[in-house]
Amino acid sequence: MLQNIRSKIKNCDPINSSDAIELMSYNGHECLELFALASSVRSKLGDRIDLCSIVNAKCGLCPEDCKFCAQSVHNDSSVTPHPLMDEEEIMNMALMMQEEGATRFCIVMSGKKVDNEDFGSILYSIRRIKKETSLSVCVSPGMLTKENAFLLKKAGVTRIHHNLETSEGFFKNVCSTHSYEEKKKTIQVARSVGLEVCCGGIIGMGESVHDRIELAFTLRELDVDAVPINILNPIKGTPFEDLVPISPMDALKTIAVFRLILPEKNIRVAGGREKNLRDLQCLSLLAGANGLLLGNYLTTPGRLPREDIQMIKDLGLVPGGVHV
Repeated sequence: MLQNIRSKIKNCDPINSSDAIELMSYNGHECLELFALASSVRSKLGDRIDLCSIVNAKCGLCPEDCKFCAQSVHNDSSVTPHPLMDEEEIMNMALMMQEEGATRFCIVMSGKKVDNEDFGSILYSIRRIKKETSLSVCVSPGMLTKENAFLLKKAGVTRIHHNLETSEGFFKNVCSTHSYEEKKKTIQVARSVGLEVCCGGIIGMGESVHDRIELAFTLRELDVDAVPINILNPIKGTPFEDLVPISPMDALKTIAVFRLILPEKNIRVAGGREKNLRDLQCLSLLAGANGLLLGNYLTTPGRLPREDIQMIKDLGLVPGGVHV
């Protein structure tokens, strides 16, 4: 089986869903062969590991009912909400993360979409970050109109972040207050004005292997630029708080298979990697990933950026920007 896939990759032929599902069934030494193959595909993109950071610029009180999220008003988590940070706070966070080694900075806001007042404030922050740092600026604005997408691009945003989260079939088990089609429309709107798109999802929410593979092929069809892979970190007070975490090897196999399905994309390991991969975090970069989310996440802490940068260097890789 793996020999056939090696031949496909050598001939630049895409793998299909049957190939991907077979690879996800691997165990033991077969997993190491899968990781090695995914690493060889990743190496064609170079040895730089893209380092992105985020700021939870507007936290909590979200009307959407995403079952994994501590910021939803439908869930009973201990997260303390706050309104949109002021320009100075966002700027200070951008400067700090640039100093820590990030090359991308994403401003994230809770809610289905950004209201007009907050949107105007965000535009000011974006312009200032572009003027005072060398960071590539991304925004996670929820649902997006073409007019606002154009204004974000004009202000200096290079990339929109908007996760599909999972497959279309499983999405109803995750959220009911907005649709999969709405999410896909936002991705298409961003692409229509020339913005790059960062779009991935969360694994470990009770979805099947088929759901994960379907998500990867949807992302390939949408031709997104970057794919963050989050691993569910069950948060108390959310409907998913009692889900049993997936194993490190299950997560690593998923990363490797995503690399084979999406050979030219930036695949970034994001939230939940510390808790779920534990001592095997470095293997994510040897199983096909070429990006990490640096620092803290939206409502949970990450590890120190210098530890991740040291891990990258110890693997013989280079921390820095990847442009795909």
